[in-house]
Order: sequence, then structure tokens, then C-alpha cells
Amino acid sequence: MASYYSNEFAGSRTANGERFDPAAFTAAHRSLAFHSRVAVTNLANGKEVIVRINDRGPWGKGRIIDISYAAAREIGMHRSGTARVKLELLD
Repeated sequence: MASYYSNEFAGSRTANGERFDPAAFTAAHRSLAFHSRVAVTNLANGKEVIVRINDRGPWGKGRIIDISYAAAREIGMHRSGTARVKLELLD
């Protein structure tokens, strides 16, 4: 399961020191290296987005990645807030 960051975190510092930008294609993962690129595919509709890891999390039970609002919109999960996804590490 994936979830996405609320816009209320805009401007907050991420774990790697960047400021969170809801319009950027970024994500939080518990263990992948910062700056890793990951393809996130929404299993319900097959839409895919590529995000860059810049934060740690998610901390919600059963979640494997938190993506930005822009990335959530790209794969059609911005209304539901969560989606079953497949992750593929690109680098």
C-alpha cells in the first residue's frame, strides 16, 4: 500500500534536508537510499510514475511508500489517499 503526503507538509524539511514540495515527484521509503529512483505503479489502473526518494517513512501500518501529491495525481490515487502499488527500483 502507498499513501501520499498532505500538502500541509509543504516547506517542511525532509530526512535528507530538502524542503518538501508537493509538486515534485518525490517519496519517502524506510530503507531505500536517498536519491534512488523508483517506479510506482498503481495496481488498480496500471498508471506509473517515477519518484525520487528524499525522506524516511511511511510510518502508517501496512504502507511501503509515501509519495508526493503530484505523484499521487499522476497515478490516480489523489482522491482515495491510498492505493495498492508495485515498486521497481530503477537505480
